[in-house]
Amino acid sequence: MPDGDQVAAAHPLCAAADALKGLNEPARGRRTIRLVLDDASDETLLATRLCDLPIALEGTLMERRVKRLYRELQARNISALPHTWLSEEFFNPDGVLGFAIPFYLAHPRLMRLERNQMLEVEGAGEAECRRIFRHEAGHAVDDAYKLHGRARYRTLFGDPDTPYPASYKPHPESRAYVINLANWYAQAHPVEDFAETFAIWLNPHIDWRVDYKNWPALEKLEYVDDLMREVAGQAPLNADTSEVEPLRKLRRTLGEHYAEKRQYFAWDWPDNYDQDLRRIFSDDPKDIDAPTATRFLRKMRAHLRTRIADGTGVHAYAVDQLLRRMIARAQKLGLRVIEPPAPTVEKLLVLLTMQTASVLHIGYPKVAL
Repeated sequence: MPDGDQVAAAHPLCAAADALKGLNEPARGRRTIRLVLDDASDETLLATRLCDLPIALEGTLMERRVKRLYRELQARNISALPHTWLSEEFFNPDGVLGFAIPFYLAHPRLMRLERNQMLEVEGAGEAECRRIFRHEAGHAVDDAYKLHGRARYRTLFGDPDTPYPASYKPHPESRAYVINLANWYAQAHPVEDFAETFAIWLNPHIDWRVDYKNWPALEKLEYVDDLMREVAGQAPLNADTSEVEPLRKLRRTLGEHYAEKRQYFAWDWPDNYDQDLRRIFSDDPKDIDAPTATRFLRKMRAHLRTRIADGTGVHAYAVDQLLRRMIARAQKLGLRVIEPPAPTVEKLLVLLTMQTASVLHIGYPKVAL
């Protein structure tokens, strides 16, 4: 394995970060300048290696949320409490009693950077974070008691050994799956179906017998309930708490991390909305004195992005790419606003929803959680 100096030489951005704040393990005689997150600019943070971030789970809001998850599990007499650690994203490694938590959730300054880079902060909200933690706990409990090896599991949820698809096409109308995370995530893969079903079962604020009455998904919930009664109080068969890709071993910079993440969410949006834009705005010369559509779109951009991302489950960064294209196109067409703001916004929401639906027929990108 290369040492720190070799890695810095191989990665100019890492070297830049080291120049800014010094290495975690400096050469003899070199003074270390510790990175102060609250005072760091975006440029400084983007040039910093993930492993050099001065953060930990201890003492953070995330640690308190993990303890809350433990209380929910212990209330059901489940002994398999998942170990947690910081990494790049949420994920549960196969065969591990634990899950990774994104680094940015460990510090408010890093959450601001995440929002600046990706326009949303997954897991920041209390309710969303609890849903994700319960989902991850479902994976951990599945591995801890080797539940996916049971015949009944495979009958209800499917073959857990099925390769993960690059994308999946959910059926929003289906009642064969529970709804916990966005994008009808239970439909992504058999093990995700189990984890989502477990998350609903574990949620103390849901009466799943009532909420899922007459749904085919109720059979899955009842099976999970039976399983958890069976393993209640039992030590896990698999107690491996290995930390996979922990933050301390990730030597690429935050700039490299976000470049890859943005590329993942950079959808290939079609350019077939000129006619729709002309229905909403005007290119008639007589309306030359009306406000420009580009100015209106820029003003409403954050509102439109949030409404579409929340309503469709599409990542805010992907929606923003579509809005950027529409703004550029409206400018080239010389479009003007001729109706009041409220109906104009409603028409834009319809257009954006239709554009999103036209792309989703190829499937949601698969993000393993």
